[in-house]
Parts: sequence; C-alpha cells; structure tokens
Amino acid sequence: MFLSIPHRLQGIFALLIVTLVWGTTFPAMKDLTAHFSAVWIILVRFAMAGLLLSPFLWRARWRDCLPGALLGVTLFLCYMLQLEGLALTTSNRNAFVTGLNVLVVPLLGLLAGKAPERRIVIAIALAIVGLFALCWDGGAWGYGDNLALTGAFFFGVYVKLLEVLTRRASSLMVLTTVQILVVALCAAIWLVVWELPRHPVDWIVVASSMRSDVVNFLYLGLVATAAIISLQTWGQRHSSANEAAVIYAFEPACAAIAAYFWLGEMMTWRGLLGAALLIAGMIVSQWSSPGRSRKPLTG
Repeated sequence: MFLSIPHRLQGIFALLIVTLVWGTTFPAMKDLTAHFSAVWIILVRFAMAGLLLSPFLWRARWRDCLPGALLGVTLFLCYMLQLEGLALTTSNRNAFVTGLNVLVVPLLGLLAGKAPERRIVIAIALAIVGLFALCWDGGAWGYGDNLALTGAFFFGVYVKLLEVLTRRASSLMVLTTVQILVVALCAAIWLVVWELPRHPVDWIVVASSMRSDVVNFLYLGLVATAAIISLQTWGQRHSSANEAAVIYAFEPACAAIAAYFWLGEMMTWRGLLGAALLIAGMIVSQWSSPGRSRKPLTG
C-alpha cells in the first residue's frame, strides 16, 4: 500500500516523522543539560549514531564522502550556534529565531534564479505567523538572538545542500554516516581545543552522569540521530527544500506537545493557535495547482 504512494509524498511523510521525533528531543536535551554542556551532548549523541552506522562505510566512494563531510560541518555549526544562543536567551525566543530558517531556503533559491511557488510563499507566511504566536515572548534583541539567527541561516543552507547533494549521491547511507561522524569529530575538536582547557572536568563525575543519563543518550543517539537523520536524508531526496523548510517549522509545536506529555508543561491558547497555523502552513505547502507536475523528485 505504502509503495503505491508517489515518492514525493513518501518523502513528505518521512520529513513529517523526522519533525515529530525532533520535537521529542527537547525534553531529553533539557534533562541532559543539567549535567552536560552542549558540545558534550552533541559529541556523545553523534558518536553513538556514527558507530552504529559505520558498517555502511565499507567500500564507500569519495563522491559520497566529501559531500557528507560538507553536510557534517554545516550541521555542527547549526547545532552549536543554536545551543550557544539558547544559553543566552529563552527557549521560546530561540525556537522562534531558529524557525526563521524557513525564510532562508527560498531566499537561497531566489539567489540561484528560482522563485518559490505561490503555495510555498503562503505556507511560509503562515509558518512565520504561527512561530510568532507559539514562541515569541517579546523583549529586546540580544546576542543570543544573533547566534540563533546565524544558526538559522546555516540550517537553511543545510536544508538546501541536502536537496542538491542527496540527488547526486550514489549511496545515501554513506552520505548520512559520514555527515554524522564529521559532526562528532567537530564536537571532539571543539571540546579539546576550546572547552576542556577552560573548563576542566572530573572524569569520574562524567562517567557517573553518563550512566544515570544512558536512556536519554541512547534515545538521542540511536533513534533521534542514526535513524532520523537517515530518514531525513532519504526524505529530502524525494521532496523540495522549500517543502522541507515548511515542515521543519512545525518542530517547536512538536516540542511543545512533547513537553506537555513528558514534562507536564502547559500549552496556552496562543500556543495552540500557533500550532494550528503551522499545521495550516504544511497543508498549504502541499496544495497542487492545475499545471503543477506531480512527478516524484528523484533528481
């Protein structure tokens, strides 16, 4: 039954699953930040995922490894800028500013001479208003917002790169594995060069915290990274970057829903309105016009 669905719609469905799972990572990350810095969490999470997927590197080709490395460096910058910005602002503001990457993808398309379709423009407008209703908490713009905005730019670049590079790859799993391992490598370099000289650690405390948080790390590493980034890579091969950006904008709503069930955090009527607008944006992004082709985007 599922195989009879066009690849493009399968890709959209895959990215929706990715976004839903991303939303569940916020409570897990919140638990881990009580014991670990951002770079520690990224290192352990991506190292576990890379180790699990490493058998896919058998007979890997350079044509897949080099693009994977580029994706890995870009993704590391996204995570570090977002998490460093989060330390200097509220989670709601960080989610809103990060969600502005939904604007970056079509702007990059414009620079390449490709204007977004009307349905995408409407969907982006709904997503921005929805993000504002769900996340914006007022207050003056600060340095943390600058970091989050830079992270949003790099995430938009990452989404656009995925659209292009997944269509050129001969092996999506090699592409995925290399980018995950490169993120772990970048985190290890950052830890050794920047964090450890300034913040010496007690390795006994680290080992004890690892044991107490093993369930969160296993979920983040095996499910939210190894499985979900693999699914994201496949999904973006069969959908456009603009569609992916609109779907990813739903992540803060997924996080709010996960926080309600996981942490007992309440959602306001304004938050519910924002979530509804984000859902509306995703629906509008899938509207078809009479002259629009429905062929799968297989590159």
